[in-house]
Amino acid sequence: MSNKLNIVLFGPPGAGKGTQSEFLIKHFGLVHLSTGDLLRAEIQANSPLGQQAQSLMSEGLLVPDEIVIGMISNKLDANNSAKGFIFDGFPRTKAQAEALDRLLDGRGEEITAMLALEVPTAELVKRLLGRGATSGRPDDKDETVIRKRIGEYEAKTAPLKDYYTAQGKYTGIDGVGGIDEITARLVKAIG
Repeated sequence: MSNKLNIVLFGPPGAGKGTQSEFLIKHFGLVHLSTGDLLRAEIQANSPLGQQAQSLMSEGLLVPDEIVIGMISNKLDANNSAKGFIFDGFPRTKAQAEALDRLLDGRGEEITAMLALEVPTAELVKRLLGRGATSGRPDDKDETVIRKRIGEYEAKTAPLKDYYTAQGKYTGIDGVGGIDEITARLVKAIG
């Protein structure tokens, strides 16, 4: 296997993924791989994958995993000399995690670690309501919506936690405290 540092960073809404991933990208020289950004870029470039994705999305359908994996493969190819990647928003299901493992394995690479920022629900609600007061995001202003988003995250990511735990790659990170404290915990977990 290669010596690239490939990290899946997880955390519920309000856990601080955005803040922490920015630091990890700079600190370790990683490429940020966000599936949302990839979709937008492929659509904007009017690539064959982008055209397929746009067609499905305009019908209100989800973009299938094989198209997303194709976009990830293109991004990996375009950044072949990168020290590694931080995966944001992917994988979200066990099937996606298996597909990502196959893609990376075919390149002689693997996921190094799945790091999950763990924050109690009451703290997440407090943070998101605080963010909603300044961000203007309507989904951060309604506690019922916030709790639903957190519940959705927990339900969907539980199988991934099991998947990466079975591989010995899952590490829960205490996501409460100062930004620098949390960053230090992540860096220590990466080793």
